[in-house]
Amino acid sequence: MITTQKLIDLIIEGVQEKKGRSITVVDLSNITVAPAEAFVICTGGSPSQVDSIVDSIENTTRVKGHENPTTIAGRQNSLWVAMDYGNVMVHVFVPDMRDYYDIEHLWSDAAITEIPDLD
Repeated sequence: MITTQKLIDLIIEGVQEKKGRSITVVDLSNITVAPAEAFVICTGGSPSQVDSIVDSIENTTRVKGHENPTTIAGRQNSLWVAMDYGNVMVHVFVPDMRDYYDIEHLWSDAAITEIPDLD
């Protein structure tokens, strides 16, 4: 089992591999009622890019970290795909869905880290 930070780093690597944008890490580790230690949230430009990002995250975490998500939900339309790694939840959105749900701001007392886009 790898550390939460190493898992987050691998997830970010998988997102960046497929040019995912606006990566945000929400640290929920100090919130006792939170469903995970962290959320990693990102945006893909289209449903097909969202699907590619999810595949890349899944492959990167499996190959480099020997970790697999317990559940992946939302792949039928790929507008919002959630990946559950237990201690880390990954949310991959198309832009309108991300704006609409704005989940990074649900936890006002969480530390939020913005990861710069690669380009």
